[in-house]
Amino acid sequence: MSEEFVPGVGEKNCSDMAAWGQPSTIYSYIFKGNADREKYPEEACPPYYHSNAQIDNLQVNANVVAAGTVTAAQVIASGITLTSRKPFDIPHPTKGGWRLRHVCLEGPESAVYYRGRLKDSNIIQLPEYWDGLVDPETITVTLTQIGYSQDLIIEKIEWGKNIKIKSGSGANIDCYFLVYGERSDGEKLIVEYEGESINDYPGDNSIYSINK
Repeated sequence: MSEEFVPGVGEKNCSDMAAWGQPSTIYSYIFKGNADREKYPEEACPPYYHSNAQIDNLQVNANVVAAGTVTAAQVIASGITLTSRKPFDIPHPTKGGWRLRHVCLEGPESAVYYRGRLKDSNIIQLPEYWDGLVDPETITVTLTQIGYSQDLIIEKIEWGKNIKIKSGSGANIDCYFLVYGERSDGEKLIVEYEGESINDYPGDNSIYSINK
């Protein structure tokens, strides 16, 4: 409530309002002031709970756990510090009563990948959304030939959109491909830096926000 309600004096204001004040600099647990229903005043406004929240820095001491399917954008925002590996834990898609856990892949860059199979063609066409998203100078390609030796060679990468493959032996091309590229928006990731917390990061933390 925005003001104290005194029975018989004025009207109570039950509107949902934003918090205000000075930013706290300490990590502390969220206080549950409305946990005891029996002791909650009948004359007071019904309490609000945090279905939405905004926070500048979040320290996670164990696991990030979510019900159902989650994406990295929904879980990881600017300022999360994890003290261990980052698990991704969801209900098993096909086995009732089971769960599925993966651990997030880590690397020293903000990378994007595209994979698939190339057959009876010599051109890997990268997705349209790569144009403007991925720095074409960072693109790397891995090819795995299928069925027989084909002596596969990356002939050239055209404008960051098409990857031209050729067979040194003249064989028909049939291979799996895996293409990586680094995102071009924002600054390069600073992998190692001196400091005691994420607040000491010398780069721009805002580019890792879910709001961007």
